[in-house]
Amino acid sequence: MYVTLDRDARVASRSGRRVAGTVLVLGTVSLVTDVSSEMVTAVLPLYLVLGLGLSPLQFGFLDGLYGGVTALVRLAGGHAADRWQRHKLVAGLGYGLSAFARLGFLVGTVPWLVGALVVDRAGKGIRTAPRDALITLSSPAGALGRAFGVHRAMDTAGALLGPLVAFGILAVASGGYDAVFVVSGGIGAFGVLLLVLFVREAPRVARAVVARGTAGPAVRRICLTAALLGVVTVADPFVYLVLRDRLALPDGYFPLLPLGTAGVYLALAVPAGMLADRYGRRVVFLAGHGALGLAYALLLSPVAGATLLVTALALHGVFYAATDGVLMALAGPLSAPERRTGTLAKVQTAQAVARLGSSVLFGAAWTGWGLTAALAVAAVGLACALVAAPYLLPKEDS
Repeated sequence: MYVTLDRDARVASRSGRRVAGTVLVLGTVSLVTDVSSEMVTAVLPLYLVLGLGLSPLQFGFLDGLYGGVTALVRLAGGHAADRWQRHKLVAGLGYGLSAFARLGFLVGTVPWLVGALVVDRAGKGIRTAPRDALITLSSPAGALGRAFGVHRAMDTAGALLGPLVAFGILAVASGGYDAVFVVSGGIGAFGVLLLVLFVREAPRVARAVVARGTAGPAVRRICLTAALLGVVTVADPFVYLVLRDRLALPDGYFPLLPLGTAGVYLALAVPAGMLADRYGRRVVFLAGHGALGLAYALLLSPVAGATLLVTALALHGVFYAATDGVLMALAGPLSAPERRTGTLAKVQTAQAVARLGSSVLFGAAWTGWGLTAALAVAAVGLACALVAAPYLLPKEDS
């Protein structure tokens, strides 16, 4: 049994409060930051494909870079946070880099966009594992699913607001991508200020712990499962581009598509976390990927109109609610507190690298075979991965 000295976790446990104050503050920081980042994410596919004329293959490469470059810095950020025991400092550096990167989008050329994407995703890679480690270190072990659910719900509230802000800006200033990037940078800077002023640094933890011989293999199995499922997960922008193509949506409505996913995620993140705590995190995690498989099948079916739009986005939201925070709640307890950030960084890195490959492969398949064939291959791959995943994931009492 690991020894944790975190005051928030002990106070929350004794008082019966299931969500620690640190989790709520971090959730507020993530809410503000996600408003900033999702403003950019909502308009980026249109800006790159329609504004700059990129092909699906080129967009797939850039989207993979956007999501996968985090793998280059996650491990370094996790190692630094564990070595120095300065989780807040390392997370703050990541948030600051992402806010600064918004300036690069204003130049409007592909090289600058690539540089801005690299800096932005490097910031995300640096901050994510230390932030999630702060959540695990400040929460009772039996309520990690709920803690991550609350955090992810607040994070997703920002994801819900971001596209709305972008839509409003574009409605006022047609083609006003620069205005979106400027406002996004200002909101991101405000998130950094909130972190600096209100998030407490985690206390240094004792290094004398009782080792768990199975923790290493269990973490490796979770990493392998996250990578296997990640490589058959179609990136969000591609899902929204498929919906746009199937429904012949006007371009002005494209930034609103992520709202459907975010709304369902927001509504279900906490219930999914509570279900994971009660019935098992691996069960909920796998069920979430099952919902994603149903979304793929629906996109390949003859179903059209509002039924397709609402159901596909709902299933997409269920997928995120049942997997994002639940995966971290599953992996967190498998390591000692002083190695917690590094463990979470390894899992996140495995997933990020796999999704980088997924974006590039899907973009290439779309360019070479067509959209329907590319999506069909992804659906079959996900079905096969779901057959293998229950045998790869470790038992939660391992």
